[in-house]
Amino acid sequence: MFAPISKYASFVKLSHTVFALPFALASMVVAARENRGWPGWRTFGLILAAMVCARTCAMAFNRIVDRHFDKLNPRTATRHLPAGQISLFSAVLLCVLSGLGLIVASYFLNPVCFYLSPVALIVICFYSLTKRFTDFTHVYLGIALALAPIGAWLAVRGGLSFWPLIGKQSGLLPIVLACAVILWLIGFDIIYALQDYDFDREQKLHSLVVRWGPKNALSAAFLAHILMWGLLFLFGLLSGFRMAYLIGLLIILGSLLLEHWLARRRSLKWINVAFFRLNALISIVFLVITIAEVVFPGFTLRR
Repeated sequence: MFAPISKYASFVKLSHTVFALPFALASMVVAARENRGWPGWRTFGLILAAMVCARTCAMAFNRIVDRHFDKLNPRTATRHLPAGQISLFSAVLLCVLSGLGLIVASYFLNPVCFYLSPVALIVICFYSLTKRFTDFTHVYLGIALALAPIGAWLAVRGGLSFWPLIGKQSGLLPIVLACAVILWLIGFDIIYALQDYDFDREQKLHSLVVRWGPKNALSAAFLAHILMWGLLFLFGLLSGFRMAYLIGLLIILGSLLLEHWLARRRSLKWINVAFFRLNALISIVFLVITIAEVVFPGFTLRR
């Protein structure tokens, strides 16, 4: 009974939803701060549905357009489409249905989300084509993931109000968080791309690893992650967060440093540890400390 569900969940790497979803939920919690971080079950359910549908559509599209490269690459040859475990028709159907799911969920959220949903679909799917013509494919992927916190904010508040520029409800908060997500993604996607360095060069596929070489690309990834941490610090400062958030930031910094140590000092088999486990920890820790600061604002260093 659960075998088909498990197969399609593996096909779109449903477990990797843990990267963008916590940032979306953190943005939702801050946007609903006046209600102690809870926007209501209806809004929460629709945000969750929109996030899952958007990511499923983007990943299915990625697997479809990359199926020929995946078949040639020894690392990806066992994926569902190259291995024939899922038909091309099923993959296209899943992509279309999940895209429609995002539009429907956005319709029931508010008009702004509904009108912007086709734009979001174009952005998140366009990334899969960028490796064919630009070295900055990691930046495009970062922009795609950065739509998550902005979309969640729009779902709760219905717009971005930039006045006041500094404050707990400033529309700059999701923008700062989105920029942090972009830099975070650039950093760990460069590390992930190390696995395909030789294959990408052979197939003339683009990435910063191919353009700059692994050593220089890793330096750029480290710089991106340091800047990302700085933006998370700024996000907490603008939000008025204190002790719990600071402790969480230290955990995130330690995870980032460990990730780069593994990428530089260990073999490529450690890439998945650095890519999935540590970055999943980063996103989950960020969500937990954001919820803690919003729901329990009295537990601060000053108190």
